[in-house]
Amino acid sequence: MYPELFSIGPIKFYSFGAMLALAFLAANYLMAKEVARKKLPDVTNTVLALSIILGLVGAKLFDVLEHLDDLARDPLGTLFSSGGLAYYGGLILALIGNYIYLKWRKVPILPFLDAAAPAIMLAYGIGRIGCLLAGDGCYGQPTDLPWAMTYPNGIVSTLADRNPRLVHEFKRLFPNQPVPADIAVHPTPIYESLYAFIFFVVLWRMRLQARPHGQLFFLFLALQAVSRFLVEFVRLNDVVAFGLTQAQLISIVLLIVALVGWQRVSAQPIAAEPAAPATPTKKKKSPKKQLYST
Repeated sequence: MYPELFSIGPIKFYSFGAMLALAFLAANYLMAKEVARKKLPDVTNTVLALSIILGLVGAKLFDVLEHLDDLARDPLGTLFSSGGLAYYGGLILALIGNYIYLKWRKVPILPFLDAAAPAIMLAYGIGRIGCLLAGDGCYGQPTDLPWAMTYPNGIVSTLADRNPRLVHEFKRLFPNQPVPADIAVHPTPIYESLYAFIFFVVLWRMRLQARPHGQLFFLFLALQAVSRFLVEFVRLNDVVAFGLTQAQLISIVLLIVALVGWQRVSAQPIAAEPAAPATPTKKKKSPKKQLYST
């Protein structure tokens, strides 16, 4: 893995930051295209700025709440570490902030969210590649599957002498086996990137179909919630309540919101998509009048 891509003097450039920037730029580009196609007010640059700020703040806040023991042990290190960003925290805070902004600007919210849905899914997949390259602890439980991976040089290393928590998990899952020097784990960032890219293609193709405003966004929310709920079973996150992790509990809430939202908007009239601009046809040249006969 490559947590650090390169450095120029004292300035270091990290793989996670690079992929995060690429994710935001790709999402902004696609969303701008969709906003223009839907003939909505072009506020994508402001939405991008809000999403970056609120997304990072929300992601760090939710991660801190999930690891309060680390906060008590090392407050500054936990708050200002380069790793430890919870996707759901960033998504929820960014959605709330952008909802308020769009309401204030009187931008049609559901059509705008439909325009953003495929872009958010693509950004999630790109961002998880950053997690894969950084080895920031988003990987899963120890496993002996053929596609298992190790992250010896990751921000959160899988080396046994550097990761006592991973050692504990290995002993729990494989009680009769000696602990290896480098513990192989589920490459959950790959799992999440794969389903995100597949769902992006589905949402991108569905965007041209006439449907009630909001359906595409609530479909995105349902797909994300179900997929994240399932992948959490092989993640290393702590159980919070009812045998479920924080992300699984949030997934259940988001799935309920998605199903209720889908049902409500489905009762609305189908909104026709703006017609694609017609391809200009060349005018046939009228034959020149003959000035003489042959």
